[in-house]
Amino acid sequence: MNKLLYLLTFVLFISSHINAQNDSIKYEVGITGVTSTGSDSPFWLQSRSYGAIASAPHSANLMLGISKNLGNSTRLFDYGFKADFLFQTYDNKTNTYFHELYVKARFLVFDLIVGSREEILGNQDSTLSGGGLLFSQNSQPMPKITIGMEHFTAVPFTQGFVEIKGALSHGYFSEKAYEKGAFLHHKYANIKLGGKLPVHLQYGLDHAAVWGGNIPGLGEQPVGLRDYKTIFLGHSGGTDALAGEQINALGNHIISQSMKLEADISEFKLSAYWQNISEDGPVKKIWDTMNLPDGLWGFSIHSSKYSFIKAVLYEYLNTTDQSGPYHDKDGIIYGGADSYFENYVYHSGWTYNSRIIGTPFISGPTFNSNGELTSLNNRVQVHHFGIEGDISSYQYRMLSSISKNYGSYRSPTAMKRNTSLLLEVNKQFPKLFNIELSCSVAGDFGALYGNSAGCQFSIRKTGNLFHY
Repeated sequence: MNKLLYLLTFVLFISSHINAQNDSIKYEVGITGVTSTGSDSPFWLQSRSYGAIASAPHSANLMLGISKNLGNSTRLFDYGFKADFLFQTYDNKTNTYFHELYVKARFLVFDLIVGSREEILGNQDSTLSGGGLLFSQNSQPMPKITIGMEHFTAVPFTQGFVEIKGALSHGYFSEKAYEKGAFLHHKYANIKLGGKLPVHLQYGLDHAAVWGGNIPGLGEQPVGLRDYKTIFLGHSGGTDALAGEQINALGNHIISQSMKLEADISEFKLSAYWQNISEDGPVKKIWDTMNLPDGLWGFSIHSSKYSFIKAVLYEYLNTTDQSGPYHDKDGIIYGGADSYFENYVYHSGWTYNSRIIGTPFISGPTFNSNGELTSLNNRVQVHHFGIEGDISSYQYRMLSSISKNYGSYRSPTAMKRNTSLLLEVNKQFPKLFNIELSCSVAGDFGALYGNSAGCQFSIRKTGNLFHY
């Protein structure tokens, strides 16, 4: 109840400070129900929901939200906000929290965002991808402070041929994890070449690190201004750091480089992209890394001509190499046994609320029956397919993922095959109070998650709360 009062107070505060600039505050009310036959809800029902769909086989959600989007991009200054309050019930439990709660402002081309929000980070396809390698839609939004340019912006005097974007974030692992009070450091920079040409080339670099916090048995970790500089630069820790982090780097660091090639041909847009991941230093060129066989490769075709098939996609993910099975490869060079999304200091690894922040195909603690806090399955090979379109104003999306899973170098297992399927259909009814209905059927088949089938049904109502 207190959270609901906070939400209402937030609405009244924002509403009282809105100037007349032809903007709207929108509201949203939605109900979602999930039922399935297995011990968990099917993979694709829960892995694209930013943690809003529980892993339990049966669950129900009630979402109440208000929002204001950024307005005309030509404004010198603009602002927006969103507050989505979620009532969730599963396994005879009730969970209530703000799924999204943030405010944002834009001055010229610079953005400032404070709070928790759903994001799509990376160069992968936004609607059909299985998820980016470093960030996906698998985990609940994390509270962060972000500043930068979040959209590609033309560099002056290049006539739009060179565009850049980038941002710096400071996040908080606020959930009840093994480590208490740890921080997230994330920064990224992207450059795109092409301008008005039909072909564009894009390169990006992401650096993420988990640092600080209180770790059981190890105590408080360094969190001073000097330590932030050390994290920012990826340097080794000082004398107050753990012995291993004085040798290597302070905190748990992950680097990801990406490339993307886009081509516009008549009514079709072709995209090919590549993302890699590195946990060994020094960072080398994307085509010269120690774990070159690992990464995410994707290809998509979008069409403006055929509405019944608007886009098709294929992705291949491999994380089995990890620079080899041994960390100390030759007694001098440190590398190998990268154990993606694991860490010997931060046992929760690259997770938030027990869900992997990166690609969902690396299984998170949610699926560990033995209570293990980190991933037990991070050596995977995946073929992922997607297709979407519009038939008689019914929007559909189909996903199919076929994976081979080998456990981890730390906990190897016999290869387990798994197939996950999804068919989602949405229909908007503008004349019926602007209600949107959605129905999804999904299933898992194989040894990794077991055999299960499930259905998700949702009804959502949106509209303008205030208009100026």
